[in-house]
Amino acid sequence: MGQITVFSGPERRRRWSDEDRLRILTEAFAPDACVAEVARRHDVSTALVYTWRRKLRDAHAEPEPDDLAAPGFAAAVMIEDVDVAPSGLQPAIVIDLARGKRISIFSSASPALVASALKALR
Repeated sequence: MGQITVFSGPERRRRWSDEDRLRILTEAFAPDACVAEVARRHDVSTALVYTWRRKLRDAHAEPEPDDLAAPGFAAAVMIEDVDVAPSGLQPAIVIDLARGKRISIFSSASPALVASALKALR
């Protein structure tokens, strides 16, 4: 039969209140602050500070529209422009995304780069 060792003592896991988390985050991400120094001062790991920041950002993020959850087809619109600038200065393809975001692909882009950018949009 094996031997079992039981360690007793105070619990190491600490519980941080929302006010304490927010105070540490404000201090850590203030201009000219060093996250590692603030974490050391409060005896918190830097990974935990970044986790708190991500969770706070996710909690205040705008929800994505449900109609964009499923992939689908989009209509392509071709616009002929009489006053065309030299090909290196103007994008060859412009893709307008939801919430005002836009992707521009220039003619100088390699086929592999264009393929990876389009795959990332899936």
